[in-house]
Amino acid sequence: MAQSKVAGDLPTVNILVVDDHPMVREGISNCLAGQPDLTLCGAAADIREALEKIDESCPDLVIVDISLKNGNGIDLIRKIRARSSRIKTLVYSMFDESAYADRALGAGALGYVNKQDPPEKLLEGIRQVLDGKIYISEAMRDRVMRRALAGNQVTARVPSEVLSNRELEIFRLLGGGLTTRCVADKLHVSVRTVEAHRENIKQKLDIKNAAELMRHAVEWVLKSQ
Repeated sequence: MAQSKVAGDLPTVNILVVDDHPMVREGISNCLAGQPDLTLCGAAADIREALEKIDESCPDLVIVDISLKNGNGIDLIRKIRARSSRIKTLVYSMFDESAYADRALGAGALGYVNKQDPPEKLLEGIRQVLDGKIYISEAMRDRVMRRALAGNQVTARVPSEVLSNRELEIFRLLGGGLTTRCVADKLHVSVRTVEAHRENIKQKLDIKNAAELMRHAVEWVLKSQ
C-alpha cells in the first residue's frame, strides 16, 4: 500500500477512478471523502489517460468502469495487470455482472460492483479487494457454482460466455443502436473489421440474419442494464 499517513498514523490507500462520466467520478469521490484511510489520488476518462495517471500517482486500487471513452474496462484491467501485480482493480459498472464479471475477473479484477447498488456496497467491495479477496454478489457466486457443477453440460449460447471480448463489445454497441459505421468509428477500426466480427457473432450465437442479430443485441443490452 501507499506510504502516506493520515491522523492517527493510519496508512492511506490511494485510489484512482476510471469512468467517462464526471458525475460518477464525483459520486465516488464523495463516497471516499468520509473514509480517513481511503484517498482519491486521481481520475481518468479513458485508457490512455488512466495509464498516464497510474504512472503519476502509483495507486493501490483502480476502480474501473466497463464502458470507457474510446475503449473498455476489460482491456484496461488487463493492461494494469501486465504493468503491476501490486495494483488491484475493482469494476464499478451499470452493466449486470452476469454479463461481464467473469471477463473482469479473468482479466485480473478482484471484484465487481453494480452502480445501482448503494454506496455501502462500493465501500464493502473496496475493502474486500484491498484485502486480496474476491468481491461479487451472492447471486453471481451461486451462478458460478451452478456452472461449475454443470461442467460441460451447459449448452446455452449466452453472449457473455461464447463471444470474445471484442465481439462482446461490438454486440453491446450494436444493441445500443449504433450502426456498423458508428461502431467502427468508435473502436477506431475499419468497417470491414466490424462486419467480420458481426459474421462471427452470428455464427457463434446461431443467428441467421442482420435483423435477428440486432434484435438479440438490443434484448441483451436491455437485460444487462
